Amino acid sequence: MEQRSMETTHTPPNPLEPFLQRFGVVILDGALATELERRGADLDDPLWSAKLLIEDPEAIRRLHYDYLLAGADVLITATYQASFQGFMARGMDPDQAAALMRLSVRLAQEARDAFWAKPAHRAGRLRPLVAASIGCYGAFLADGSEYRGDYGLTKQELMDWHRPRMAVLAETGADLFACETIPCRVEGEALVELLEEFPHMPAWLSFSCCDPEHVCHGEPFAACVALADRSPQVVAVGLNCTPPPFVEPLLRRARAATPKPLVCYPNSGEQWDPTARCWVPGTGLTDFTEPARLWYAAGARIVGGCCRTRPEDIRAIAQVLREEGPARPGSTHPGSRPAL
Repeated sequence: MEQRSMETTHTPPNPLEPFLQRFGVVILDGALATELERRGADLDDPLWSAKLLIEDPEAIRRLHYDYLLAGADVLITATYQASFQGFMARGMDPDQAAALMRLSVRLAQEARDAFWAKPAHRAGRLRPLVAASIGCYGAFLADGSEYRGDYGLTKQELMDWHRPRMAVLAETGADLFACETIPCRVEGEALVELLEEFPHMPAWLSFSCCDPEHVCHGEPFAACVALADRSPQVVAVGLNCTPPPFVEPLLRRARAATPKPLVCYPNSGEQWDPTARCWVPGTGLTDFTEPARLWYAAGARIVGGCCRTRPEDIRAIAQVLREEGPARPGSTHPGSRPAL
């Protein structure tokens, strides 16, 4: 039964492939919400960055543009914490909620089109992509569940929850889905199976991890990564919003579990002081140059940043990987094992 399904499943083109073939690497953007907060936005709200889809969409568009200037090849939309339930809790009806989700993609597309309209920006670049963020169910709960995964929901319940948002975003012209910060295997299974309902959409899967071996809910990371091989629509798999010290060993486990390109966009590693309600200075990465080299050597081919990373960090990653990465012998093929 499973073999028949794989044979009849439509395989959409992989939008990451031209970047991998030309550069050996794809550069993702960095944090959205925490950078918007750094720029003055008040996101103390269950909607988090999606709050600005209502209040200040231009701030989102500006940040998207800044990430392109920094070297990002892919913009991830402000839908991580957007959901029908979340918007309806703010008094919106389903049509209004869907309109805001479509707006999130349009903001990224407009930033991309404005950037690409300038000939100077095209030198040595390919036209950037837009990835529609499919945040995990825990993001909607807004209680840190994306770092625990203790939902108590079945695979079918998770599919039913994700379906309406994916249906809207699948028709926006986004280049692919970014199924991200997945803390548990069952949600990964739900998303992989749900992709079959949107056969024209490729996607990447990225899990949140709590140590060098496990996703946040406790399942082995390698077993979760292997889910990617169940669907030809999954064009990359890996991790995000994970502390940098765990990344290299996690990538090596992933490389042994799948031949697919590995995605890696960790957070800065900064610690949060819940009493003072602030980030603790000096607790995170301040220079992503050498870590990016290590992540590339461990197998990562789609690399960026998550919470508390900035355009400056993406610029450092782009410079070291796009300029230096493909020069390493044997390291350019997206599915190859890294030269160690």
